[in-house]
Amino acid sequence: MSQSSVQPSVQPVGALEVPARGRIRFDNRYIAPLFISFILLVGHLFYGILESYERTALAIVAALVTELILGRIFFGKWLNLASAYISGISVGILIRSPAFWPYALCSVLSIMSKYVLRVKGRHLWNPSNFGICVLLFLAPETVAALTIQWGNFIWPMLVIWILGSIIIWRAKRFHISAAYVISFFAFAFLRSWITGDPWRSEISPITGPMYQLFVFFMVTDPKTTVKSKKWQCIVVIVVAFVEMLLRLNQVVYAPLYALFIVGPAAMLIEIWLESRRSVA
Repeated sequence: MSQSSVQPSVQPVGALEVPARGRIRFDNRYIAPLFISFILLVGHLFYGILESYERTALAIVAALVTELILGRIFFGKWLNLASAYISGISVGILIRSPAFWPYALCSVLSIMSKYVLRVKGRHLWNPSNFGICVLLFLAPETVAALTIQWGNFIWPMLVIWILGSIIIWRAKRFHISAAYVISFFAFAFLRSWITGDPWRSEISPITGPMYQLFVFFMVTDPKTTVKSKKWQCIVVIVVAFVEMLLRLNQVVYAPLYALFIVGPAAMLIEIWLESRRSVA
């Protein structure tokens, strides 16, 4: 008997899957977009983290349109837009600029990086991390990144961290975020000891909305992380270490740049080792 004859058919309805027996299941691909939308909603309602609704909408639309066009060109089909939505809304949240063009350009660069900067069929950079870092480096007079914290209200941060932990636990990526967060705190105390600055000021950045996106979406991106759980943890520990070095040298956007440097290097090493094993 064929496999298709024993499995119930599934009718996708938006973000829902309706099996033939009548049970409704939520498509896991849409959990992350809903969660990042929740971060945006909480952050903007309580702290006004968005530059404007129009700029954020522009970033999202630019990401979706670019994904549709490039997916059609490279793969000959219309791709699911959940990943592009995450990239676009991340750009809309994290980019700060009085102009509109950085939001559109950053989203376009982010999505294009998935199609152009590839080795052995794998793209190397987290899309939004790539686009944001490129603009921060090339247009520092016009573009900045969101850095505000959640203020004295701890409960919005706790809600987001609890929900985020549950979601990435279900996605089997919790160990990555946990390894990074533990490393961040360890290196924050080390920085405090080296510089003499209060330890509270060293750990405070992790309470910001930028870090919520960084911890739950950028470092855990399945497409741009190495395959082994052990090495996934080692890589994010190295990311946190490089971030510490950058912070000691007064680099403002240290976590973004650290991932930009370490993530692709780890991917290239893994691809190289896999090619050697296949030849052997």
